[in-house]
Amino acid sequence: MHLPPDIERQRLLFGPHDSHFRMLKAELGVNLVARRGRLIIEGDDDAVGRALNVVERMLEAIDKGQAFVLEELSTLMVRQGEEAERSRQEGVIFTDRLKIAARSPNQAEYIKLIRGNNLVFGMGPAGSGKTYLAVASAVEALRYGEVKRIVLTRPAVEAGEHLGFLPGDMREKVDPYLKPIYDALDDMISRRQLATYVEAGVIEVAPLAYMRGRTLARSFVILDEAQNTTPGQMKMLLTRLGEHSRCVVTGDVTQIDLAGAAAQSGLLHAARILDGIGGIGMMTLTGDDIVRHRLVREIVAAYDRDAIAGETADAAPSPIPDERTTHNG
Repeated sequence: MHLPPDIERQRLLFGPHDSHFRMLKAELGVNLVARRGRLIIEGDDDAVGRALNVVERMLEAIDKGQAFVLEELSTLMVRQGEEAERSRQEGVIFTDRLKIAARSPNQAEYIKLIRGNNLVFGMGPAGSGKTYLAVASAVEALRYGEVKRIVLTRPAVEAGEHLGFLPGDMREKVDPYLKPIYDALDDMISRRQLATYVEAGVIEVAPLAYMRGRTLARSFVILDEAQNTTPGQMKMLLTRLGEHSRCVVTGDVTQIDLAGAAAQSGLLHAARILDGIGGIGMMTLTGDDIVRHRLVREIVAAYDRDAIAGETADAAPSPIPDERTTHNG
């Protein structure tokens, strides 16, 4: 690869007394030689690939005016190693505070779909991981520079989305409806870092009503509780996506809270009309994927059995009157 043309940037890349290159050589087992304006990296293919990736990221940082010290280089190498592991380990998500592994084949497939598609619909019962894994995937994408920000939203159905009539400022109005998302973020990012991200707009948590009229570029968007959107709201959110953005739509179609028996869920509508389009993934998690308390799985199964029994009863034919006991008065 070509070295920067000016001596100062080369000096920042090499480090004091070539300390950066010595660390790369010691940690990765490669040999680095600067010759005639080019950097030659020698070693086995995997090690050379990792070293090249680290050097390219160092150059990107230097071009942005950032100077490396050995501790920062060590952190960069650890993360690069995680990325290499990430590419080999399906069903594992790397966040700032922990490594999250899928707990079922469906969850592993869900993670794979999120990584491989621009838009994914994740449907399933409470506790199946549909929202938690989506948030973890967003944090991972932010960590590795795949997106510049995370936008987390859900419809505030309980407030009728008339948030202006609720007491308090914007944060006080919205927080009760977005608490589950904050809980997930709290597992994955330190509170200080999360506060910094929120303050800087790197992570934005807002009700669906506040998404109208925006364009979300280089963003990872999660629409949670999507079963409570209307088709119009769903279309509005999906058409906000800009360049290099990804979106995960999650919901439980057995818990639709929309007012009116005839109300149509935007999640069900979108899943029906968008299925089969390239770049869109569809995943339905089940009771077998529930990772909360054992009772949650059994409760969901009981409700499913009751729903099936109710449908069977509704479909049963009315009994035919017995002619021997039927008379006209």
